[in-house]
Amino acid sequence: MKKRSVVLLSGGLDSTTSLYVSLRDGYETAALTLDYGQLHQREIGFAKMHTAQLGIAHKIVNFELPWKGSSLLDSSIPIPANRKPVRNASQIPSTYVPARNSIFLTLAASYAETLQANAVFIGANALDYSGYPDCRPDFLRSMENTLNLGTKRGVEGFHLSLEAPLLSLSKAEIIKLGYSLNVPFDITWSCYRGSDRPCGDCDSCVLRAKGFLEANIADPALSSISNHKNS
Repeated sequence: MKKRSVVLLSGGLDSTTSLYVSLRDGYETAALTLDYGQLHQREIGFAKMHTAQLGIAHKIVNFELPWKGSSLLDSSIPIPANRKPVRNASQIPSTYVPARNSIFLTLAASYAETLQANAVFIGANALDYSGYPDCRPDFLRSMENTLNLGTKRGVEGFHLSLEAPLLSLSKAEIIKLGYSLNVPFDITWSCYRGSDRPCGDCDSCVLRAKGFLEANIADPALSSISNHKNS
């Protein structure tokens, strides 16, 4: 039976690396990008570039979370700056979007079921992350079980696997893995702000810079990302 996957692709460093892992592992891969009302769409343009270059199916779903509840959705809530990397679940930052991965994984599972896919890939990480509760291994295990209990293919015995290949890797290890897979990191976007260049001080920028420094690799995005235009 042919292996098929749906990859949740934001256009960021982690999700793009997960996309390339899916392809490396022999999956017939489709990408799903979710435009959920975030304050900028820089990543989405890069997601389009990747799927166009790779020639794979790409769905973009638009919806809103009108109750907001996150600094990624509400401009009146400050985005944290210059924080140290956090692993304490009691210090969840304002960039957390309520139940985002639960929503994303459910939509991906729905798409996967129509494709008769075996797996959904997500770029979640439990080491260098910002304290988000929906990036933890126990959440992902529970979600996989729930999705198999609540889908037609699941109850018919066709198991859907939630694949999080970056879950236990440091950001430096993710970057090294990406380079081994020829991931074009110059067309990935990590910054929580949507300016022409990364801000350098939000949590995501800090983690990305730390990862490239520890991997002893120069971040190509810093020299080239402002030359790319959203399509």
